[in-house]
Amino acid sequence: MSTTDPTTLGRTVLLRVLLRSLALQASWNPKGMQNLGLAYALFPALEQLYPDKKAQEAAVQRHLVFFNTHPYVAAAIVGGVLYHEQRIARGEEPPDKVVAFKAALMGPLAALGDGFFWLSLKPAVGAICAALVPVLHAWAVVLFLFLYNFVHFTLRARFYWMGLTLGDRLVEAIARANLPTRGARLRSVAAACAGGLAAWLAVDLGKTAGGDHAPWLVAGCLVLGVASYVLVQQRVPNYVVLYLAAGLACAAGAFL
Repeated sequence: MSTTDPTTLGRTVLLRVLLRSLALQASWNPKGMQNLGLAYALFPALEQLYPDKKAQEAAVQRHLVFFNTHPYVAAAIVGGVLYHEQRIARGEEPPDKVVAFKAALMGPLAALGDGFFWLSLKPAVGAICAALVPVLHAWAVVLFLFLYNFVHFTLRARFYWMGLTLGDRLVEAIARANLPTRGARLRSVAAACAGGLAAWLAVDLGKTAGGDHAPWLVAGCLVLGVASYVLVQQRVPNYVVLYLAAGLACAAGAFL
């Protein structure tokens, strides 16, 4: 990219914005939520696009309004904001365009990011690494950090580039990524790994602590796991399932 035209952002500025966006929630506040972090991330670009101090101040002010979304997927919005700010600096569109862009995307992308990263990716990677604890021991923690952050940072950079290059067409590109379906697959992986780990723990506990009652202890643990899954599927409250499991454990301990 050319760096002689102030309305065209160079690679150094784009990288600075991306790195600053990692601190999006460092200045979280009850009124504007992530607005200060967003303005901080965008400032190197706004500083170049608007050499005039009054225009620069106006650009910063329009990004100090309320802003809140998923911190990872926010990279897509940050990239899209830069796409629009370059067009605004060239006089190709009004400033209201970028404000509407943020307002339209921050809610849907927040739900998408929560569903994929918090409810799918993190449990799946955690369950895989927990299942590998008997083999890797404490190194399973290192593996978790590597796998989770590899996916996290890769997608974050990809979202940023998509927003930067596609602008309003970002919505179509993210829809094609089909994150909800991928999230459902990750949750299946998490359930399978958790089930396998529970079975291994039941067998190991039976061998080491069950004594003569080991076969019954192993079978009871496995039956309890299956029963808990069925109850949760039938929308029985989680606290009821936990109390039931605790009660059965106490009864088994008293009997054995």
